[in-house]
Amino acid sequence: MSDIQPVCAAVYAPEGSPARSKLGKLPEWDLSDLFPAPDSPELTKAIETSRADAVKFEKRHQGKLADLDGDKLAKTIEAYEAIDETLSRVMSYASLLYAGDMTDPVNGQFFQSMQEAVTEISAHLLFFALEINRIPDDGLAVQLESSDALQRFAPWLRDSRAYRPHQLDDELEKLLLEKHVAGRAAWNRLFDETMAELRFQVDHPDGAREMTSAEVLNLLSDRDGAVRKAAAKALGEGLSDNARIFTLITNTLAKDKEIEDKWRGFDRPVSGRNLSNFVEDDVVDALVDAVRGAYPNLSHRYYQLKANWFGVDQLDYWDRNAPLLDDDDSTIRWDDAVDKVLDAYGRFSPDLVAVAQDFFDNAWIDTPVRPGKSPGAFAHPTVPSAHPYLLLNYQGKTRDVMTLAHELGHGVHQVLAGAQGHLMSETPLTLAETASVFGEMLTFRKLLAEADDPKVRKVMLASKVEDILNTVVRQIAFYEFERRVHDKRAEGELLTDEICEIWMDVQTESLGPAIRYEDEYRYYWSYIPHFIHSPFYVYAYAFGDCLVNSLYAVYEDTSDGFAERYLDMLRAGGTLRHKELLAPFGLDASDPAFWHKGLDVISGLIDELATLD
Repeated sequence: MSDIQPVCAAVYAPEGSPARSKLGKLPEWDLSDLFPAPDSPELTKAIETSRADAVKFEKRHQGKLADLDGDKLAKTIEAYEAIDETLSRVMSYASLLYAGDMTDPVNGQFFQSMQEAVTEISAHLLFFALEINRIPDDGLAVQLESSDALQRFAPWLRDSRAYRPHQLDDELEKLLLEKHVAGRAAWNRLFDETMAELRFQVDHPDGAREMTSAEVLNLLSDRDGAVRKAAAKALGEGLSDNARIFTLITNTLAKDKEIEDKWRGFDRPVSGRNLSNFVEDDVVDALVDAVRGAYPNLSHRYYQLKANWFGVDQLDYWDRNAPLLDDDDSTIRWDDAVDKVLDAYGRFSPDLVAVAQDFFDNAWIDTPVRPGKSPGAFAHPTVPSAHPYLLLNYQGKTRDVMTLAHELGHGVHQVLAGAQGHLMSETPLTLAETASVFGEMLTFRKLLAEADDPKVRKVMLASKVEDILNTVVRQIAFYEFERRVHDKRAEGELLTDEICEIWMDVQTESLGPAIRYEDEYRYYWSYIPHFIHSPFYVYAYAFGDCLVNSLYAVYEDTSDGFAERYLDMLRAGGTLRHKELLAPFGLDASDPAFWHKGLDVISGLIDELATLD
């Protein structure tokens, strides 16, 4: 997730330095489980074999799928799945290598060359999904009824065919696929490399410094208000200096999306994302309306509380995520962080912690901060025949422990769902955040239960509330920003000032009157990668957080058998939709009351904080 919050921050500490030694031995990943090296014979063979298999697959099956019986169609899907999994393994390796150092031109070249090779091969497979979607419903029903083997792929067929109303002619689909590497993907890369290369001049109290965006973001949580201000000013000014290129990227990608959406017949800019998440438009609308309606009771109320704690009427925007005065900001060694998270997971379920332990027994996690490394954190599922990898930028703060709990939740989910196979293991974004946020909640509740000192408890509650507000309120505000930008872009190209005005409107609405802004904050929209890489992705965070709040409330009320039902939900991967997954817990995301239930949990935490004020 991207936001001006510490989870995205990273300050480089060389190996052997005092700062690094305080953290203990930090693990680094070993990508050789995917391929030994970029120039390895294994990778070359994977590309060459996939190309030959894809060409053969196309010649053998194009134009014939509707005439196959159920068993033969199942075997054809299995062959397609095998080729696609190999290509996904290649791209996983290339993207992870690139994430390790995005400023290395050799990594960038390798990533681009793999994208181009995989896209060229995938063009031979494109017919398959298109032709699957053209099989008449009654014909497919006969094929499914006659074959147990095909029944296994019923969820994939269901999801693939959901795109039927928006499918274009085969040649147009092929054109869009082949142009992707020179279109949207190229603009994404331009954004990534521009951000990675930017340096910000920070007027630090200890002397002026040139810093990366990750280093500047880290300073926004510094204990010294003067440091926070200097970092915030430097970030805004640096983004302002580069606003022209970020505006061009934003305008181009928004127009690109508008054109494709028009051709595909999507009614709204968000509709394509909702379809990929297999969630109805009205469910997302209910979530957004519920969160926006709760702004006064959540973010507005909390930030006024925090302003009172700081003895001011309004917080400067650079103090929004400032540590509380009672926060001792002590360093947590990596081994201690691992113990805390695994203990929380283990108390919930021995089966859950057994899967989690594999990430630490093997080189599946990359934790040190390095120049050029992707800032923030993520869990990459790779492919079921391998295993997920986690990327962190661990700096020993409580927030880093929570980030570990979050990404480990993703990783465990990806392992458990892998049993569904390559085509059906991927979970829609709205449900992909469930295990991660639930893992955070388990860890937070464990640490909170162990906190006897009221001051420590207050700091922990405040930190959790801020994390949730960044996940729910901020992400819905980001969604609203995207919605307004895309709607406005449909009327013509946007000036930088117009985008900035939209940004300031949604920030003022969502954060409330207790936050004071200065002019440079107008440009903060420009560094958030989700707007570029995954339009309208952001509401999935709020969806997942509210879902987990409701889910955890069920767990607290009736814990017997809950862990087993929860693990079954994770194992389902992409085979079930949200209604089916939540039914065993008595929850229904299509009911507006569901969202208010989750938001009430956040309100309750703020209520408790108010009593500690």
